[in-house]
Formats: sequence, structure tokens, C-alpha cells
Amino acid sequence: MPQNTMSGVAGDPSSSDAPVAVASSRPRKVPRVVVLGGGSVGLYSARRLRRRLGRREAAIVVVDPRPYMTYAPFLPEAAAGSIDPRYVVAPHRRALKGVDVLQGKVTEIRHDHRQVQILPEEGDAYWITYDHLIVGLGSVARTLPIPGLAEQGIGFKNVEEAIAVRNHVLNRIDVASSTWDPELRRRMLTFVFVGGGFAGVEALAEVEDMARSAMRYYGAVGRDELRFVLVEGSPRILPEVSEELGVYTLEELRKRRIEIHLSTFLNSCVDGHVVLSNGVELDSETIVWTAGVKANPVLQNSDLPLDSLGRVTCLATLQIVREDGTIVPDAWAAGDCAAVPDLYHPGTFCPPNAQHAIREANHLGDNLARILRSDEPTEYRHKNVGAVASLGMYKGVAQMFGRIKVRGLLAWVLHRTYHVFAMPTWNRKLRIMAGWTAALLLRREVVSLGTLHDPRAEFRRASVPRAPAEASSRET
Repeated sequence: MPQNTMSGVAGDPSSSDAPVAVASSRPRKVPRVVVLGGGSVGLYSARRLRRRLGRREAAIVVVDPRPYMTYAPFLPEAAAGSIDPRYVVAPHRRALKGVDVLQGKVTEIRHDHRQVQILPEEGDAYWITYDHLIVGLGSVARTLPIPGLAEQGIGFKNVEEAIAVRNHVLNRIDVASSTWDPELRRRMLTFVFVGGGFAGVEALAEVEDMARSAMRYYGAVGRDELRFVLVEGSPRILPEVSEELGVYTLEELRKRRIEIHLSTFLNSCVDGHVVLSNGVELDSETIVWTAGVKANPVLQNSDLPLDSLGRVTCLATLQIVREDGTIVPDAWAAGDCAAVPDLYHPGTFCPPNAQHAIREANHLGDNLARILRSDEPTEYRHKNVGAVASLGMYKGVAQMFGRIKVRGLLAWVLHRTYHVFAMPTWNRKLRIMAGWTAALLLRREVVSLGTLHDPRAEFRRASVPRAPAEASSRET
């Protein structure tokens, strides 16, 4: 990168421990803005800042371990095969024109020294310096110390996990269709989803809809053999919408013979034996965890002020602020990892969803551009326009502007329309819409490509050396 050249190897700036590479700290002609995280906040804030400022006004660097942004609201449809997984991500190097990209994991932030440590996938960690910092590190799955969860569970936070869930569910149906042991078939065809928020309900509904649809191709497996189970710790599902729509969704899912356990917790899932707090026990080879998120834990390894939930504390201007009210100079944050005051609901914070993250990111880019041009930042205000959720093909719920409640086909159309236009770049919008059109005309694919997760397995088996006795017998 022209603005971030490495000057060699040197010691850690604050210790004499193991050496790491350190970015050059020579005086810069233009300020460098380092954006931590390439998700919604990172991508949109960098794009907005680049549009507001020319290359001679700011050098922008985005740091993320993945080379793309994942648009999370489309993960359920990707898992159901309604969208090609390649199109729910926006490649950084294509979407971030005029922005430098570093692929690596942020491991430490020293804002007092204006330094960030980055660990690439291969090679030693190194430090880069900056003048202004944007923290958009997002969130990770919030898990609990439940016996067996780490070994048996799978998350639903990124596109890799969505693809894995799809392939796994279809693979279990494939294998069960050729298995005659009733207990084993029952275990294979039982799918458990933990978490009744938007992520959990949409993932469950889309995958269940896909699996039921696939049954037309399996003469040896009946629709009634599929068992989908939703476990939710609160008394209701979809707390993001009104109770009326939550009850409607609950009734619709139960009509589809989805088993729902409310006010219930997962106690254990050791070796796939699921034990719920209400006394229900069952065996399953598929346990999908969608029970909430938490701020990226790397923030604990920083000198930035955090709240009790591990989020960076912010003003409504998206500037990072200390507990005593003083602004941390040259530091900004937004999205899931930031506690941003909700000015329309005093005393609360903006919820961690894509709607706020994208708008916060654009506002942050505008504010930083104002600061760099010696202007005053403005406060972020956004009145929730509503929530939309897909419950499978032609099914959905939506709540618009607080009072307008929509369900069924129209809600499903609203869900797709809203999110496709929120997807960055016209390249991705057009590809997604083309995929939807093809799926309507030709039906979606229901084939499992589970070997994608270990593509070398077959080659390893073929490469195993033959035993000496076997080799000699074949030679004779």
C-alpha cells in the first residue's frame, strides 16, 4: 500500500519481547484513517468517507480477516438455496475502490500511541499507525458453557456457517434415506435451532421450508419423519416485532409441525443428546446456535473505554467517549460493537441490526469528513422504519413504521425488496434478483455439497500407502 509501507522489523513499541513488523511512522502528507472491520460499518463508512474526501485529503485502510463483507440478513436465504452464497458477500477489493485493504485479524489496539496490531493468516504480527480510527469490529456469537455445545453446535453468523448448515441438513436426509435403523434415522432427521430472535426464526423457517420441499425427491423418507425443534429462553419469539406478529409467527410455524419450546433453555447436548430445561430429551446430529451476539472480544485488548457489555462507549455523534464525558480524540465507532445512544428512545442504545449499522456507518463517514475539513459533527438520529422477516418461500411478517403490520406473501415481498436494495453494489443486487427469478422458474437446487468442507478427504484416502502384504500379493 502506498500509504502503509513496511519499513522492516523492529521491536514492539512498548516492550522488548518477541519482534514484530512495524509500519513506518514517517510523517505523512495526508492523514491515514484506519477502519477496523470490513463488515457493514467498515465497508459503508469507508465508502462514504472516500466519496466525501479525495485521495489527497485522506488515505483509508480497511482491516479484516476476511476479504469480503457478509450481508447477514440474507444468510437464511443462502442456507435455503434461494440465493447463491457468493452473492450475499461483497468483495472488499471490488466494493472499496480507492481504499487500501489489509487482510488480517486485529489483536490489539493502542489508541494512545495511534497503533493497531494485525495478525495475518500467515507470517508474523505487525503494527500499523494511523491518525484517525474507526472501530467497526462487529459482534461474535454469544455462547454459554453448556456441556457439548462447543463440540456439537454450529453458529449462524457468517456465510461459511450458513453453507455448512445447508449442506449438513441435506446430507443427513441423503444418508437417512439409505439407513434402515429407525433410531438412527430419527436422530439424523431431527434438527434443533436454539434462539427465537430474528436470526433463529428466519434460519429455522427457511431451512425447514427447503427440507420439506426437497422431500419430493426422496421416496424413502417421508415428510412426517422430519422433526424441526426451536428452543427459546423467553416466553415469546421475534421480540423485534409486536406481540401480535410474534403470536402469528408462532402459530404459522406450529402449523408446519415445527416443535417450539418457549421459556426453555438448552441444558446439555453431549454427543448429540439434547436435554432441555423443561424435561424434554431428544437425540440430534444438528444443533444450530443463534441465541444472541456479543461485542467482539478483541476490544478487551485495547485502551478504548468499554461499557459493562464490552461495547465501545460513544456519543450520538459516533465519537468514542470516556466515562467522565471527555471525547477520545480521533476515535469513532458504530455497529454491534458500539453503544450508540438512541435519541428517539432516551436512556437506550441503538439495537445491533443491519438497519442501524449501515446508517450509522454512513453518518460516521460524513462526520469524520466534516472533522477533517474543520467542521462540526452532527448527531446520529434514526427512527426505526420497521422490521421484516422471511419465513420461507412466499411467507413472511413485517412491521412498518411501528403500526403497519403485514403478513404472508406481501411481507415476504417487502423483505426481499428492502434487503436487496440495502445490499452494496449494483453487481450484487442484480445477481441476487437474477437468482431469485431463476429459482422461481426452475426451482432451487437441493443437492448437498458437504465435501466442500474437506475437499482433500477423498485424495487422502486414495493416497494411503498399501500395506506390504497387500502390495506383495498384488505383484504376484
